[in-house]
Amino acid sequence: MSLLNRDVPRDGFAELSCFRTEVYACMAERRDALFELGDALLCADGPVKTLVELSLAPEYRRGHGALYGGLNCGRLDVARLRRALAGLPLPRTAEGRLVLAVDVSNWLRPDADTSPDRLFCHTYGRGRGSAQMIPGWPCSFVAALEPGRTSWTAMLDVLRLCPWDDEIAVTAVQVREVFQRLYAAGQWQVGDPPVLVVVDAGYDVTRLALLLADLPVELLGRMRSDRVLYFPPPPQPVGKRGRKPKRGAEFKFEDPATQPVPSITTTTDTTHYGKAVATAWDRLHPLLVRRSAWADYPEGQLPVIEGTVIRLQVDHLRGNRSPRPVWLWWSLTGATAGDVDRLWQAFLRRFDLEHTFRMMKQTLGWTAPKLREPAAADRWTWLVIAAHTQLRLARPLAEDLRKPWERPARNGCLTPARVRRGFRRLHGKTPQPADAPKPSTAGPGRPTGMKNKHRARQHPVGKQGKPHLAAAITNSQAA
Repeated sequence: MSLLNRDVPRDGFAELSCFRTEVYACMAERRDALFELGDALLCADGPVKTLVELSLAPEYRRGHGALYGGLNCGRLDVARLRRALAGLPLPRTAEGRLVLAVDVSNWLRPDADTSPDRLFCHTYGRGRGSAQMIPGWPCSFVAALEPGRTSWTAMLDVLRLCPWDDEIAVTAVQVREVFQRLYAAGQWQVGDPPVLVVVDAGYDVTRLALLLADLPVELLGRMRSDRVLYFPPPPQPVGKRGRKPKRGAEFKFEDPATQPVPSITTTTDTTHYGKAVATAWDRLHPLLVRRSAWADYPEGQLPVIEGTVIRLQVDHLRGNRSPRPVWLWWSLTGATAGDVDRLWQAFLRRFDLEHTFRMMKQTLGWTAPKLREPAAADRWTWLVIAAHTQLRLARPLAEDLRKPWERPARNGCLTPARVRRGFRRLHGKTPQPADAPKPSTAGPGRPTGMKNKHRARQHPVGKQGKPHLAAAITNSQAA
């Protein structure tokens, strides 16, 4: 399915109706229960606190047993749903560029000892220095960002990270597949500006740039303030013998003495941060050594991954009168003043994805269910993404049902929570492909007094090898 046509006026109701029909077609088994569960998620009053309470919504015409049966035993055609998301109209910058944000959000499951594939997830506490590692399911999301200040993003893909995954390699494959779907849907064509992919400091942006070097994409990521990069080696003097140096002078982020005069300096007056000064240095690369991710690199010299370093300094932040600078690395060289301003402003838009995570967790109840199996958790995650996409498509159609103490929406731009508040009025006008439930009675269940003799298996937490590889190693050792 593709709703993309840049030359004709958009019909919001037709887009919403077409997407709802396509979502229903993506549900292979238990489709009626899963589709009505998504409608209950959209039309429920207030935030979703527990999963079973959605069975009380009028839009869900089945019992709570069918609700859990749909999540545990249903089946989604995820590939088709991904193509449907890629075919929807996506936000773009003024020059027509697509900006994608990649980030990980954790579904914490600290007490789920019988749930497999859990990892230690980094979480922040309420105070400084109170970060904790809590077991859970980390999920990698890819979303298209809008150019202005907003809490809306267009979700395109999600992938749950497994204990045996290499996060950077998996992220590179995920971004590559998203780009291929966008290209197949006509979102990017030859001659369009390269797609800008924005990541935060948790990613090795230089390695991502190397893995995606064959795609028309640009990588922009934040680096820690203690990093050390290197300039290219100076030219060899005429007549001098000996080995040419592999790298040039050091560039320490924390040592201004090692920072030469920047090639570009721009100044911008902002509304909330005062004066923003961006300085850029060209052709800087990290020092790679044969360990960790580079231990298995083919024999020979390690690659030199050059890019542009941008230092962003603002006058003040909310609650901080002396903020530290932000260091960014861009995967291309030869940046202009316009590129520098475009890049740091695009990086600030990456934080819009945090609003989406908050909406999914606090309002749509993404992490509320206590599901045991990761496959059921994946189905619920895709239902939440489909619901959030329907809210985005219904944004120009929804009414502002604000409460007396709430301010009117600025320029008619409703937040996702306000669109959800008025979605029930649109629900009756949209297609309802789910069939009515058939009359049935509850099963006999377990006889009274009989205990469960099949105890669930407990699974370890943390990095592990692939299950089939671990079993093969164990059998070989036993032999």
